[in-house]
Amino acid sequence: MATYKKTGSKVKKSQTKTEAHSTTADVFNTLDETASRSETFVIKNQKTIFIVLAIIVASILGYLPYQKYIVAPKEKEAADELAFPKAYFEQANNNTVAVDSLLTLSLNGADGKYGFVDIANNFSGTKAGNLANYYAGISYLKLKNYTEAISHLEKFSSEDELLGPTAKGAIGDAFADIDQPKDALDYYLKAANLKDNNFSSPLFLFKAGNTAMDLEKFSKALEIFEKIKNDYPNSEEAKNIDIYINKATFASKK
Repeated sequence: MATYKKTGSKVKKSQTKTEAHSTTADVFNTLDETASRSETFVIKNQKTIFIVLAIIVASILGYLPYQKYIVAPKEKEAADELAFPKAYFEQANNNTVAVDSLLTLSLNGADGKYGFVDIANNFSGTKAGNLANYYAGISYLKLKNYTEAISHLEKFSSEDELLGPTAKGAIGDAFADIDQPKDALDYYLKAANLKDNNFSSPLFLFKAGNTAMDLEKFSKALEIFEKIKNDYPNSEEAKNIDIYINKATFASKK
């Protein structure tokens, strides 16, 4: 029987070595060219490069003293100032009489001491100034001055698990009290979604669901109530949530 033999396409060793040498040479040539262009660029623009580097170094060196001698003392001063109006704010929360007077003192200050409004304005950019906006917003909300409450709370920002959502939710409350339910719904949802936890999330979802019902957005309300039931079953709001789910379901079928 005849046997079929493959005739080769083997590449000779000398040919392979030549190609490898050629490829390597090309790579080194490319690297040399790149390095040469980089050198030329640096030489041509060395003055500009040194100026930029000098600016960066100067900025860093200037930033450190600025933080130490300007920012840090200002932060401390603001924190010290905040203690005075906070005392009135806490008294207002723990009393049932003279609440409005205590809140007004916390907002405007007394005896030459700053209130929350002054601290927020005079120490903007500091942690205490930021926190003063929160306290001012809550104080104005309790005094039913909703415009000022919204203004200060919108200036406040926080990564805190509860403080951030509470501020957003308080803006929702303010809009609800001035009969702007669409804005209230928007802020309740922002508050619920800002930080996912078992306290603020179901609380503001519940407010959002009821606001959606008032707006006759029954499908939206149903979606929100079901989210409370499914995602936060152990929350206070979930205890009687089936009642609200049934109401929203019935209303959406009308």
